[in-house]
Amino acid sequence: MSLPKDNKDSIPEPVKGLEGIVAADTNLSSVNGEKGILRYCGYNIDDLAFNTTFEETICLLYDNELPNQERLEEMTKKVGEARVLPDEVIRIITELVGKTSPMSTLRTVVSVLGHYEKNVPLKELPPKALRLVGQISTAVAIIHRLRKKLPIIEADPSKGHAEDFLRMLHGKEPTKIQVDALNLYLILLADHGFNASTFSARVTAGTLANLHSAITSAVGTLSGPLHGGANEKAMDMIIEVGTKKNASKYIQNAFDSKQKIMGFGHRVYKVDDARKPHLKKMAKKLWEEKNEMKLFEVAEEIEKQVKDRKPIITNVDFYSAPLLYGLDIPTDLFTPLFAMSRIAGWTAHVLEQYRNNRLIRPRARYVGQIDRTFRPIEQR
Repeated sequence: MSLPKDNKDSIPEPVKGLEGIVAADTNLSSVNGEKGILRYCGYNIDDLAFNTTFEETICLLYDNELPNQERLEEMTKKVGEARVLPDEVIRIITELVGKTSPMSTLRTVVSVLGHYEKNVPLKELPPKALRLVGQISTAVAIIHRLRKKLPIIEADPSKGHAEDFLRMLHGKEPTKIQVDALNLYLILLADHGFNASTFSARVTAGTLANLHSAITSAVGTLSGPLHGGANEKAMDMIIEVGTKKNASKYIQNAFDSKQKIMGFGHRVYKVDDARKPHLKKMAKKLWEEKNEMKLFEVAEEIEKQVKDRKPIITNVDFYSAPLLYGLDIPTDLFTPLFAMSRIAGWTAHVLEQYRNNRLIRPRARYVGQIDRTFRPIEQR
């Protein structure tokens, strides 16, 4: 793009989408896109995936250390106790359900929950943040129950986060594989560097706005189809394809029409997303337990057909879709489930921003007209 002549405010050409730009330091997670490695606080996600719980991941992100048994029990108790929403918030959810999307309702809930919290000094913020971790899961379950005209299931603080959410959502005790599957999902999506929603949370926190304002920003950012909504679209595609034999024609048509195929490609990863193999493995277990492999096999065939045509990576959205669908979670709840996981990373990042804050204020390069002549309104 050519700059206007004599533009004294011209600055170096911007990097579109801030691709590759390092905006800050963090101790929380690192992504090695060349090798396909994701680490939380230095621990490889491959080690954490099947060997820890979501509560352990929260401890790791908040403490920068994996917990001992006492700390884990304390965290499980605190998050469990937080899964109880104020009656006034439940009434607001009741009023909104059916009038807007689950994600819009959840964004409003996060904002409203801030009214029930006191302003506290930085050292007292972690317990406040943890309450949001618990509250979001209950809000998602209540949104679903109310829209189906089903009774609300009260939280059971004695249970683990994944188990209790599935019980509150479906009104029955989940199987061990179902609990393991959701636990894995929550671990794998808890944090991922400076993704769009995490960055927006930190930008808001950087102004010294309160915690709930920062998380409301994050939820709004996640609602976009190019961020949190991608796995919903991936599942819609898998359902539309329907059978393995339809996959080749569908994908060829998508390539011919230059249609974006959800679940493939990534801004950072140059090889398959580090989380993909774990999600694929667990999704297969879920569908095997259901004794219904059709949709999972369609997903595998779609992946094969895409990669036969182009060396494009499979990202986290593709196999998280059949995993969540295998848990009988409706597709329009996929993004709220993403928020239920990422709230651990969001809150940890906001706390990190507050501890070493500097207002995030990049510049823009002006490319419009300059030195224009003003005319009074009667001469225009």
